[in-house]
Amino acid sequence: MADDEVERADDLSDRDRAILQQIFNPTLPATDLDQRSMRENEDDESADDDHDDTGGILRQKILDLEAEGVRAVEKEGDAQKAIEFFNQTIELNDKRASSYNNRAQAKRLLADVEGAKADLEKAIQLSKGRGRVARQAFTQRALINKLEGRDDLAREDFRKAADLGSEFSRLQLAAMNPYAAMCNAMMTEMMRKIARGETDQ
Repeated sequence: MADDEVERADDLSDRDRAILQQIFNPTLPATDLDQRSMRENEDDESADDDHDDTGGILRQKILDLEAEGVRAVEKEGDAQKAIEFFNQTIELNDKRASSYNNRAQAKRLLADVEGAKADLEKAIQLSKGRGRVARQAFTQRALINKLEGRDDLAREDFRKAADLGSEFSRLQLAAMNPYAAMCNAMMTEMMRKIARGETDQ
């Protein structure tokens, strides 16, 4: 490889590396880069996607409880405690989509897949399939469907999440494309032959 090619490879962004990883290894599970991309999407607060009319002190109490729930999982590894916090937010306002989405994540950690699916359905319904919460819920539901072998449903949800801006879901869609996987296998083999100096005459 020429020096200028090495320099160009070093200039790749994390996103470009993640995409190349999916191109050359489409059957591998999501990489850390994909997970980081997913977290970045989840942290995007630009869209008004709660679709609730909670105001003032009550809204702040709900936000504080949600933050406690997230902390319980991330810092303490206690998904059951997180669910208790999310249950409280739902008791205060059962129209808040993000509370159901957050509780679904905690339920998944406890292997309560059916409970998670029910919460994701509710989050999608309340968000009207729009905004950050819908994007997260579609992504979560797609992952569950993929793990359960329902690839058509997984692709449909990944597509919806990708349409809402999820880069993680776009990468998953590319990885699930059987034609892309076949082409990638052929390209990988060709690159290996070139690297070994085996060229067709």
